[in-house]
Parts: sequence; structure tokens; C-alpha cells
Amino acid sequence: MLRHPLVRTLFSLRGNVKACVLTEPLWGIPFSLYAPYVSVYMLALGLTDGQIGFLLSLNLAFQILGALLGGAITDKLGRRKTTFIFDIVSWSIPTLLWAIAQDFRYFVVAAVINGMWRITHTSWSCLMVEDAEPEQLLDIYSWVYISSLLGSFFAPIAGLLVATFTLVPTVRGLYLFACVVMTLKCTILYIYSTETRQGEVRLRETKGQSLFSLLTGYGDVFKQMLRTPSTMFTLGIILAMNLGNSVNNTFWSILVTQRLQIPSEHISLYPFARSIIMLFFFFTLQPWIKKMKFRNPMVIGFIGLAVSQVLLITMPAGNYLLLLLATVIEGFSYPAVSTQIDRMTVVTVDPQERSRIMALLFLIVLILSTPFGWIAGQLSEINRILPFVLTISLALIGSVLVVLAARQAAKEENKKPAEAVGVS
Repeated sequence: MLRHPLVRTLFSLRGNVKACVLTEPLWGIPFSLYAPYVSVYMLALGLTDGQIGFLLSLNLAFQILGALLGGAITDKLGRRKTTFIFDIVSWSIPTLLWAIAQDFRYFVVAAVINGMWRITHTSWSCLMVEDAEPEQLLDIYSWVYISSLLGSFFAPIAGLLVATFTLVPTVRGLYLFACVVMTLKCTILYIYSTETRQGEVRLRETKGQSLFSLLTGYGDVFKQMLRTPSTMFTLGIILAMNLGNSVNNTFWSILVTQRLQIPSEHISLYPFARSIIMLFFFFTLQPWIKKMKFRNPMVIGFIGLAVSQVLLITMPAGNYLLLLLATVIEGFSYPAVSTQIDRMTVVTVDPQERSRIMALLFLIVLILSTPFGWIAGQLSEINRILPFVLTISLALIGSVLVVLAARQAAKEENKKPAEAVGVS
């Protein structure tokens, strides 16, 4: 086991990468405990499908603000300080609000504040990867996913608690637990991390500049993105994946409990099974996939996601085995796409402008994504399978974009030798 490439990478991690990876379970465990119950908890407190879809769009709208400000704030305050401040703001405070929620208004306030997690997403990503070795990036992101997945092994505990104490009291307790543990995670990461080399450079460069003046530079960054086809294809793939994942995460538990008639106390078993499959993927298939170009694993992954959603909307009510099969297919497909997207996001952007380009990438994704929460909510009001027809379409679009991105990458590779010998 110690000879496994992922294990060797883990033991070789140092500095910020080590701090980011090893503290991730302190976010993943509490999140995995409450995540399967978010939507049904809202239903139990009297919210409608339409209101749940509205909250998704509202959260995405404030993620846009977070993404817009994220690069500039990260450069102005530094990667380390920004991550600490906005982790507290965007996770500790909302989990407390969700724990004490009484009606729709509480969820509105929490959705607004939680949207600021896009700021810390930019700063945390820079904190983790900027001083890392490029050849380790895929393994590093694999360990981030594995660290988060560890929380899913505790998910059946949540099911037992729901069966014992009923849904609403249990979820309130899980949110309070999340508030405490996520705050602990933020504190430990701050203590054991340091500012990155590029972060120090940007702190010096932005000293004396206002936040507004930093935001005005986004026009040039956007033009740079438009001139970089590989970055634009990455943008489209991120958009397809982000939209599909958001809709699936929001409406999966509603479909499973309301249409497939699976009791609430049983639904946590499926994220648990999904996590086992994903861990199996990381330790068996990922080292092999790492040697491949991105096209084939990503196309297969997107098609697998589409197949899992087709199964979900066509299976009869109460069929635990078919639901498990759909979960297994999703468990293999999701990491095949997501880890490659993370690597593409890092390697296709200019390292000198990484924080602002990454912030702008996610800003554009969020602007285009925002209406889809409301749209999915309205679709669910009509028929609860319709949001998943949307996710199937997005997965197929993603697979087409991957093929186009691979063709562009091949053109750029062929062009490099010609440029090297002065051939136009």
C-alpha cells in the first residue's frame, strides 16, 4: 500500500499543500452528514420546490459577487488571510443559521452569506497549488476529493439519527456540529499555512491600491482569456459540470424521497456507497488514468453521468437496487471528470494572473448558472423528473466540449514544434 502512487504523494506533501489536504476532512465530514438532507429539511419546514430552486439561484447570484471580488481580495489580503476570514463568514455563520431556521427567511439570509464561499474558493485554491509541483497536481486534487469523501463514511450515522430523533431535530444538530468543526478547520489551516510566493508578490504589487482599482484590471484579463482557446473550452466544461452537479445535488433527495418513495432515514446510505466507489476509483483507476490524455476519461465520465441520471428517472418506485446501480455509475463517473477539470483549470491559465483568471472563470460560470436554479425549481414543480432531463442534456454537452478541447490541445501541440524552428 505504501508503494501506491497516491500514498507516496501524500507522504511527500509539505507546507501549504499538506495543510490544505489534511484539514479537508474537517470540512468534508460535517458537510457529508447534513448534505443528503438539505432539501428534505427545507420541505419539512414548509418550503416549496419553487422556493428551494429560488434559493439555489439566490446563492448562485451571490457566488457571482464572491467570484467577482475573490481574485482582487485574494491579492489584496493574501491567500492565507482571505481563506481564514471568508471560510468563517461563508460556512460557520450559515451553518448556524440553518441550524436555527424557522422559515423561508432564514434560508434566504443563509443563502446570501454562504454565496461568499466563492471568495475562499479562489484563495484556498491558490494557497494549495501555487507552491506545489506541477506533476503532483492530479494526485493533490485526488487527495482533496478523498479527504472530503471520508466524511461520507459517517453518513449512515446521520440516517440512524434521523430514524431515532426524526428529521428536523437531527438536521439541526448536524448543522450545529458542522458550525463547530468547520470553524476548527479554518483555525488549524490558518495556523499551519504560510503565504505563497506568488501571494507575497501580489501583496507587494497591490499595496496602496484600492480594491476598486484592482477590479478595473479584469477587462484586460478577460481579453487574455478570450485569446486563449484552451481556457475557453475549460470554461464551457466547468459550466456543464457545475450546472449538472448543482441541480443534481439540490433535487436528488427530493426525487428519491417523494417520487421513488425511499424513506428519509435510508437516503444517506447512497452517498456512503457513492463514496466507497469513488475511493475505489482513486486508488485503482486514477494512477492509470493519470497517464492518459484528458479526452477519453472525461468523455466516458460525462456519458456515465448521463446514464446514471437516465436510470434515476426511469426506475420504478421503491427499487433500492436500481438506485444503487445509478449511484455506482455516478461514483465512477464523477471523479473521472472532476479531477481532470481541476487540473485543466490550473494548467490552462497564466500563473502570473492565476487568482484573477480563476476568479473570472468562476464568475462567468456563475453568471450563466444563476437562472438554472430557478428554472430547475419550476421544472420540478411541473414534474420531478424534469430537472434530471436537464442534467442529462448538460452531461452530453460536456462530452462534446471535451472532444473539441482535445482537438484544440492537439493543434497547440502540433504548433509548438513548428514555432520552435521558425515555421509559420
